[in-house]
Amino acid sequence: MSKLIVLDVVGLTPGLLAHMPKLRAVAERGFQAPLGTVLPAVTCSVQSTFLTGELPSGHGIVGNGWYFRELGEVFLWRQHNALVEGEKIWDAARRQRPDFTVANVCWWYAMGARVDWTITPRPIYRADGRKEPDCYTYPPELHDELPPFPLFSYWGPGAGMPSSQWIVNAALHLRKTRDPDLTLVYIPHLDYDLQRFGPSSPQAADAAAALDDVLAPLLTLPDTTVVALSEYGITDVSKPVDINRMLRSEGLLEVYTQDGMEYLDPWVSRAFAVADHQVAHVYVRDPADIPAVTKLCEALPGVDTVVDKVEAGLDHARSGELVLVAEPDAWFTYYYWLDDARAPDFARSVEIHRKPGYDPAELLFDPANPGAAQRRAIAAVARKKMGLRYVMNPIGLDAGARAVRGSHGRLPTSAKDAPVLLCSDPSAVREKVSATEVKGLLLGLAGLS
Repeated sequence: MSKLIVLDVVGLTPGLLAHMPKLRAVAERGFQAPLGTVLPAVTCSVQSTFLTGELPSGHGIVGNGWYFRELGEVFLWRQHNALVEGEKIWDAARRQRPDFTVANVCWWYAMGARVDWTITPRPIYRADGRKEPDCYTYPPELHDELPPFPLFSYWGPGAGMPSSQWIVNAALHLRKTRDPDLTLVYIPHLDYDLQRFGPSSPQAADAAAALDDVLAPLLTLPDTTVVALSEYGITDVSKPVDINRMLRSEGLLEVYTQDGMEYLDPWVSRAFAVADHQVAHVYVRDPADIPAVTKLCEALPGVDTVVDKVEAGLDHARSGELVLVAEPDAWFTYYYWLDDARAPDFARSVEIHRKPGYDPAELLFDPANPGAAQRRAIAAVARKKMGLRYVMNPIGLDAGARAVRGSHGRLPTSAKDAPVLLCSDPSAVREKVSATEVKGLLLGLAGLS
């Protein structure tokens, strides 16, 4: 039985494949099929569906983050695999083949997953506040076989190809030195310029063509079945929707103040939203407020619908009392302050773990004054190299939000914007694959169905 490598090429759509002849060759050897995604169409939710065969109502990953009611905190981008409920693909495989080996290269919820080899970004957080690039590996000795992880090209204004190239090289290293039966590889590059400039931009086509060349060594490995798939398609947007500012103006969202900065106060807020691209979970403390909050949300420009959580596959205790979907050209900001002078200091930084919602403006130097933002970043790096405390604050607020040109999270309305699956094995051909069927498809390709 050949080895199996699964490439999660974020944002891949049929339209972008036009610029990727090497990746198209995978389907020419085997097949290509539309891939039905889940709501919300975001990384953590969709990957968890791929690996468990469950909807978010089953595996519990209702977004890239949520309000942890038991802690009274909003957290995005947690990493412990125990958060994912349901049977994972490696456990299902080992029921039939106890010696089946699996490598996870940068798929989410990697920590503590019962795989044989793990490689995932994990910065060093120094005691003096510095953040330095690094990665986590299991087993630990794998760490020193790899070059330093280029963290600042993985996310932020400097995000670009070096991180995806590093990930490809790490996957090749594992194949050469460990030869897993199943290798999961997360490739983020298309996420960047498609959000910065939109999927209709020349930059999007250039990103796809450049990534095609980088992926090439993984597409022609000997005795290997290749599956390439995507979690979502990114669509053009132009309208940020300030859901939390509306809730605050209505007296439902509370903040507390420290050193002149305002922080979301989820403990006492009657309602607040965890914004996640084009989907927002609205947490409502008192059930009696739900009808009024629903009416306010439905009337907010840019909101398309308040979904039925059961029909959407989001009926889970972690979900908000309401789940909103934005209009096709809109997306949700997490902003809750009404005066930028009172925004918390992390708002202008790349701080994915401190912000109570997703912030695509982190991909851009402040559009209001990009030159000054870059100079601030250079000065911060100089302080860091001297061992001094520093604040990296190159991110714009409202100007940054208005500059974002691509988003995702809604279910696709056209085939050209939808995810796609390519497979090099023609014997597994399907006319269409749903996200909940990916686990079974992969097990079948591994000879374990």
